[in-house]
Amino acid sequence: MKPLSDIGLVGLAVMGENLILNMASKGYTVTAYNRSVDKVDSFIAGRAAGKTIRGARSIEELVASLAKPRKIMLMVKAGKPVDDFIEQLIPHLEAGDIIIDGGNTHFPDTDRRTEYLESKGLLFIGTGVSGGEEGALTGPSIMPGGSNAAWPHVKEIFQNISAKVADNSPCCDWVGDKGAGHFVKMVHNGIEYGDMQLICEAYQIMKEVLGMSTDEMHEVFAEWNKGELESYLVEITRDILGYKENGEALVEKILDTAGQKGTGKWTGVIALDLGVPLTLISEAVFARCLSSQKDERVQASKLISGPAVNFEGDKKAFVNDLRNALFASKIISYTQGYLLMREAGKEYGWNLNYGGIAMMWRGGCIIRSSFLSNIKDAFDKNPELNNLLLDDYFRKTVEAAQAGWRRVAAAAIVNGIPAPTITSALTYFDGYRTARLPANLLQAQRDYFGAHTYERTDKPRGEFFHTNWTGRGGHTSSSTYNV
Repeated sequence: MKPLSDIGLVGLAVMGENLILNMASKGYTVTAYNRSVDKVDSFIAGRAAGKTIRGARSIEELVASLAKPRKIMLMVKAGKPVDDFIEQLIPHLEAGDIIIDGGNTHFPDTDRRTEYLESKGLLFIGTGVSGGEEGALTGPSIMPGGSNAAWPHVKEIFQNISAKVADNSPCCDWVGDKGAGHFVKMVHNGIEYGDMQLICEAYQIMKEVLGMSTDEMHEVFAEWNKGELESYLVEITRDILGYKENGEALVEKILDTAGQKGTGKWTGVIALDLGVPLTLISEAVFARCLSSQKDERVQASKLISGPAVNFEGDKKAFVNDLRNALFASKIISYTQGYLLMREAGKEYGWNLNYGGIAMMWRGGCIIRSSFLSNIKDAFDKNPELNNLLLDDYFRKTVEAAQAGWRRVAAAAIVNGIPAPTITSALTYFDGYRTARLPANLLQAQRDYFGAHTYERTDKPRGEFFHTNWTGRGGHTSSSTYNV
């Protein structure tokens, strides 16, 4: 063990413990610290025993154990606990030392903390870490941003402990300054919400419309994971559907109420702020909200009737339609996530590497998927690509899938099966490919009641007009603005 540690880590919950073990397995010496020092003692005596890991029983001991510039990673609950630890650390640090926040932090907090610590001569990194318990131990996806000057000091550690893809390139690279890293992690989590809900809708349609058993569904997901749908979430769905407890599928014994930690909500709120149609991910968040109303839904199910489920088609063909619907909707989820990142890049001055982000997500993280390579290819061909649907591969793929996609959406609606993300994805696709939407009528309505003005098809863009629709309104119009 080195006389001074390469890095210190605060927080010995699931992610913290496993990241420390990951770092030690790559040859780094790590100091572990936790507010409850008994956790430090038990960790050093247990999983960390015999490894290049030392424990610290105080902040002072933690800081004293580190090589300069000191690097301290916080894996604690987002919000006030991060600020509290920062304040505890500051008096013991010197200019150039680095504090790293590896939690699910909202990016404006990272903006604030970067500026605050830089004003004190210190450096700050806010990094997304994705991969769960297993990823943290064996190689997560890491998305760092913050003080640019800090990156050279942590690059080797972060890239060595991150997941690797086929060519051994790391699923980690510098995202951008201030909150860029945590923003990209937030979008990652939003896409994760969308992917999970899409899979759940496919599961419910299989179960309710086709009457498939969990064993049959297990086989379908196993087959899907061999093709273009190959991904971590399809893989674990396969495993979940095959898991038995006392000979019965465990998944059917789990209560249908979903929790959330806030990153999906943040993604939806920012999309509204920036005017990005993040419809699929927002529906996934709302689906979790609706799931939490369990008691009310049970009561409603006894009072409100819907259509009788009736399927008379080719079961095997419909399962293939479901595959197409899932894949096409998944493409829409990533499309909308990339739209949000592009708009945020413009808004916050971040020069985001969109192909590089796809590669960071290619391994280690929850949304890792084989077609992320196609996203990288799309941006390699056209770095200024506005929408993934304009890339030949994605355009042709969705066009080929749309017939089955439409049959699935129709079957869900006709049979009364809620499929908010599959249907919202299809609606976005149809809206995006439509040259003329009914917003002309909407704008006429706005002008009628609020004198909000409108542009005309027979006049140049940027000229605004108002009509005195009632004859009583005069000629005064509202100023034009967009939010």
